[in-house]
Amino acid sequence: MQHKAVKLATIRVANAPGGTVTPGETNVGLRTRNAKRIGRLVCYGLCGVAATLLPVRQAMGGILPTGFLDVSTLASNGDQNPYGVAFVPNGFPSGSKLNPGDILVSNFNNATTSTGGNIQGTGITITKVAPDGETSTFFQGTFDPTTEDGGLTTALGVLKRGFVVVGQLPNQISGPNPGPKSGSLLFLNKNGNLVLKYTNVNGPWDLTIDDHFDHASIFVSNVLSGTVVRLDVTVGPSMVTVTNATEIAHGYAFGPNMAAFVVGPTGLAFDAPAHVLYVASTSDNQIFGIPNADMATSSVDKGTLVYDDPVHLHGPLALALTPNGNLLTSNGDAINVTPPPRPPNQLPSEIVEFTKDGHFIGQLSIDSAPGAAFGIAIAPVSVNTARIALVNDDDNTIIVQTLNPGG
Repeated sequence: MQHKAVKLATIRVANAPGGTVTPGETNVGLRTRNAKRIGRLVCYGLCGVAATLLPVRQAMGGILPTGFLDVSTLASNGDQNPYGVAFVPNGFPSGSKLNPGDILVSNFNNATTSTGGNIQGTGITITKVAPDGETSTFFQGTFDPTTEDGGLTTALGVLKRGFVVVGQLPNQISGPNPGPKSGSLLFLNKNGNLVLKYTNVNGPWDLTIDDHFDHASIFVSNVLSGTVVRLDVTVGPSMVTVTNATEIAHGYAFGPNMAAFVVGPTGLAFDAPAHVLYVASTSDNQIFGIPNADMATSSVDKGTLVYDDPVHLHGPLALALTPNGNLLTSNGDAINVTPPPRPPNQLPSEIVEFTKDGHFIGQLSIDSAPGAAFGIAIAPVSVNTARIALVNDDDNTIIVQTLNPGG
């Protein structure tokens, strides 16, 4: 979605030593932000998200507990509109730009300029957020629709052996055939250098990884064809090789959208013990499950319908499995939106929690503007602790919270 520019990149670190950190010259800087900003993260009712993941302490106009980060994702070149978010996992090799616990964020739009800018499908950067909130640019590519480069999407993941995978969907903004191009997947090494550009995709919009260190399955949703594919890859110390590509699902609605550029299959979450890949189909406004996704040799029509909830789903985008075994999806508000004034159970920019058998648990609005909720990432820290990162692409930030459901 097209969003306003943010002129000053800021980070609020709750309980930061000294309260305010002086901005550095080479990054986006730190400072404590107005506490009223927290009030936009509101949970209504008995919200399972808040109860188990983000313990908001007031049902109306909630207050986050101390210890969270609210981090600007603006890149050093001004790229904005964050889409994907991913944690660098434990076991990632040391001695590079990245360390376990770092967070990566992909930017879909370019910078605002005096003549315009902030154009969808033109962003070329991945922002790194360290655990203390310090930011830097991990990767900066190029925008060139003729080579199908630019427009970094929600398709963002990290391989434990030392590689980052990111999808591109460039927007050709001039010429005889304007609009989105098929794009590619970029495989970057631990220092942000390109090692493989994989082009056998058709609008890689999101991805999730079943990682076994020296080999992995990368599930990719193609927004320009309404399909989901599984890429089987081998992972060496310095190279990733795609050994097989299998379409495992098709038939998802897709197409251009005035608010969201394109809509189609987006969020993916893989339940490894059950061998089920969950798919958030934005245009269908439903969540599906693909059985035996890691072993399938043929394509199913969408898979099994898991969650169909026109009250709480408004164009679901990202998808993530929670530590308690439920699912979270972000609502992009491009589909099935009730015009204001909305009822209390239909808020903008919501994160919705539901069970794998399709029962609604709770909802959490992260911004008063529609279309702000996008990428979601959850990473285990210990048996009882995890971290969650939520993208707010209205104000170009991520909210990061350490979770302890039993605490």
